[in-house]
Amino acid sequence: MAESKISPYNLADLKNTTDDALGNYMRSLGFQQDNKTTDIKLAVGYVGCIIAAATFAADYKLGWEATKTWTAVAVFAYMVLNGFYSYWVYFVEKGLVFEGTKSGKHVSIASKTNKHEPTYYLTITTNAPSTDPRKIQAPFPTWFTADGFFVAKPFQQWLASSVGVIGDADAKNAMRDQRDELASPKMPAAEASVPEDIGNGTVESTGVESKGKSGKRSKRK
Repeated sequence: MAESKISPYNLADLKNTTDDALGNYMRSLGFQQDNKTTDIKLAVGYVGCIIAAATFAADYKLGWEATKTWTAVAVFAYMVLNGFYSYWVYFVEKGLVFEGTKSGKHVSIASKTNKHEPTYYLTITTNAPSTDPRKIQAPFPTWFTADGFFVAKPFQQWLASSVGVIGDADAKNAMRDQRDELASPKMPAAEASVPEDIGNGTVESTGVESKGKSGKRSKRK
């Protein structure tokens, strides 16, 4: 469970906390993160800030008349960079949360939310042949408590059970069609408690099975 809580009614906080948890989870499974897409976005942002700072400094020291031509050039350059930044965010990055590779398996995960809808949407793209991007979704209360604490276990089970490449890396949490096996009598009752409808994002704790009392039969004389 997360050490700090957030507002369970703040959609941005719910998404950002879940995005951070997703990246941490993927790295914990041994996926090597590829930051090229994010690095390009950051580089464009930094260049824009440098242009703005340099223009301000030149105008402050040399005055408007001496710098107005260069200021016009800087404004045009900033507009171009800002346009490229917007294009990159909306058409290339497209909500990218994590991109990485493990044992030759590449996975790219993008997230989004809809206004006034407490549902987490993911689009997963892999390098598996003839595999289209997969879209999955689940409500945030699946892994957030009512008072705003993040619970990692149901979130990891949802991902591992819904995405094959993640399930291959985390077989322990990949339940999919293994529910009957997980709930077999060989396992202790407490460990056999698994989420009922994890495929649609609903997690219910079945609890520990109660043991019936067995009495000795009296023998008839």
